Amino acid sequence: MTAAVTPETGPAGPTEEAASGMTRRQILQAMSGLMAGMFVAILASTVVANALPRIIADLHGTQSSYTWVVTAELLAMTATVPIWGKLSDLYDKKLLIQLSLSMFVVGSLVAGFSHSVGLLIVSRVVQGIGAGGLTALAQVVMAAIIPPRELGRYSGIFGAVFAVGTVAGPLIGGVLVDTSWLGWRWCFFIGVPFALLAIVLLQLTLKLPTIRREVKIDYVGAVLIMSGVSALLLWVTLAGNRFDWASWQTAALVTAGVVLLGAAVWVESRVPEPIIPLDIFRNRTVALTTVASLLVGVAMFGGTVFLSQYFQISLGKSPTTAGLMSLPMILGLMVSTTVAGQIISARGKWKGFLIAGGIIMTAGMGLLSTIGADSSFGLLSVYMVVLGVGVGMLMQNLVLAAQNDVPASELGAATSVLSFFRSLGGAIGTSALGAVLGHRVAQELEKGFGKPAGGGESTVPDLSTLPAPAREIVENAYGVATADVFLIGAPFAFLALIAVLFIKEKPLRTQSGMERLAEETAAAESAAATPAH
Repeated sequence: MTAAVTPETGPAGPTEEAASGMTRRQILQAMSGLMAGMFVAILASTVVANALPRIIADLHGTQSSYTWVVTAELLAMTATVPIWGKLSDLYDKKLLIQLSLSMFVVGSLVAGFSHSVGLLIVSRVVQGIGAGGLTALAQVVMAAIIPPRELGRYSGIFGAVFAVGTVAGPLIGGVLVDTSWLGWRWCFFIGVPFALLAIVLLQLTLKLPTIRREVKIDYVGAVLIMSGVSALLLWVTLAGNRFDWASWQTAALVTAGVVLLGAAVWVESRVPEPIIPLDIFRNRTVALTTVASLLVGVAMFGGTVFLSQYFQISLGKSPTTAGLMSLPMILGLMVSTTVAGQIISARGKWKGFLIAGGIIMTAGMGLLSTIGADSSFGLLSVYMVVLGVGVGMLMQNLVLAAQNDVPASELGAATSVLSFFRSLGGAIGTSALGAVLGHRVAQELEKGFGKPAGGGESTVPDLSTLPAPAREIVENAYGVATADVFLIGAPFAFLALIAVLFIKEKPLRTQSGMERLAEETAAAESAAATPAH
């Protein structure tokens, strides 16, 4: 029996079932696979947060190692998201998302069995590539199986999965580390069953036609961007520890980074389908929201990624307790995002929330720069809620402002550019502020012990092995250093506020992207058909 034809659903007029070849029940079944995959990607980033101090201590890693275990996954995910998106235009989407899940499984297993920090960092790169595929392809597959008119019905499910993964991840990680017969290796193993389940569910339930079009994938641009950024990240991570800021290594890494990124800009300006389309930055709103997203990434990721280490080393809490202590910031972020979204939908005004978010985020970073080894949890909770509320108002609404101001044909490019630069800011912030933290810890330990902490970098300590006087010195060192990280991060939050102030508020469009695209296409065809006078 054929489905009824409705003229407004698209050019050919298919219903939801006919458009994708799937019934509503099949769509929900396929979404179960997508949700399992997304849960895995979120879990990979959050479950390891509270385990990292224990992992790095067990593997005798340094503060730079701590930073790079986080940065490696973030950088790999950032660089590969646009490539996965381009590949989905060429090849079978189901096969690609299963491939990304398989890469995640391999990376997780290698990470779980790692006996050195170097191997752990390599495994995190593999995990990041897989997570990049999941991040990009889940949205592509959603758009392929669900008409835009129906997307709102299903998007709430993904929001719930994101919230559960974000909140539950740190808690799960803490419990695994504190459970003697499991340990930190299970932080990596725990995602494997979910990934395998997602592969099976997608194989059984997802039915997609493979629509190919001629696409030139900008591999050269992707490699140049990743290489250039990596060179600069290596410099800010190692300078001051492994070599002096003013040294030939600094000159070599900075020169390499600048030359590679310059070459990337040259390539991006000439290829037909660049990883980062430079033309899009001619739009003032896109340019300003991109700058703000980069700065939010630097401030938020760079500051908050070290909070768990502060809870465990400076305050002496267990990984499970550290997971619970991070909840105020997550809850502040979730509540502010939801409430701001509802008010913006009702009133159509959004710039006020961006300005308020910038002010509140800057205030939160400033407040957290006053913490120390003797800070009370009540005070910390208030500071973290303030930061979470500010970030929640900014992050999603920056994307909304950009999407509202570009033609429908550039919606995907604008969204991916903002995601890319926010993740890039996170990688830069984590690496640069991690280097600051490591240097400050070494200074405080030298001051406390009255002698240099040792050649090169000091390792991340295991507090349970230290006598009480030494433990007090270490706790104070990490308290002072973490406060400094937020103090340095605060100006980046303030610069994001300055960028937001210059964004011009425009009324929110009432048409969907598909409706806008149809109108723009019709207008272009009409203009082409009209003879010039």
